[in-house]
Amino acid sequence: MISDIVLQLVGHYGYLFFFLAFCLGPFGIPVPNELTILTGSILSNNGALNPWIVYIVILAGLFTAITFAYFTGRIFGEKFKPKFQNNRHFQKAERLFEQHGDIAMCLGFLIPVVRYILPVFIGLSGVSYKKFALISYSSAFVWTATFFAFGKFFGHYILNLLDLIDPKLAVVVLIIAVGTFIIIKWFKSKFSNSPLLHKPMNK
Repeated sequence: MISDIVLQLVGHYGYLFFFLAFCLGPFGIPVPNELTILTGSILSNNGALNPWIVYIVILAGLFTAITFAYFTGRIFGEKFKPKFQNNRHFQKAERLFEQHGDIAMCLGFLIPVVRYILPVFIGLSGVSYKKFALISYSSAFVWTATFFAFGKFFGHYILNLLDLIDPKLAVVVLIIAVGTFIIIKWFKSKFSNSPLLHKPMNK
């Protein structure tokens, strides 16, 4: 079970595991970020780990990864691009940035692997570090905080379910579930005070 793998790694490396998992991403530890956040949230909720340290370490690891990718694209992008041109994740990240520009900096965090490659294109395109940091860091904060909170309330149920299916499909299901939850909450907050909802119906 993939959650058991995460637990073993946490037991061996402690908080360092969360930093490495998000700093190296799919290129270092073959465990989806989403499942790692859920496990960290569950362990924090059970009192096994300090939730503040877990979350800060996760965020630090992700910030390190995307910042390194940005400057890699900014400095060496033109040299690396031909070597990875046929990689499907590379192509997906490139297409996303070309089609959506600044919005892609936010959308990229929803797509596994792409979230680590997209900053390369952002750096390659000449986007200033200030703009990159403002959009990407805030998006990373929202994305990780959402999954961490989701894990606090629904983590056990989700991990039990996801252990029964393929890890790749598990990530897709998890992203859809969290996305749906966010959309529902947004619509409720958007229209809860709408006068149309409180207007009495004519008899």
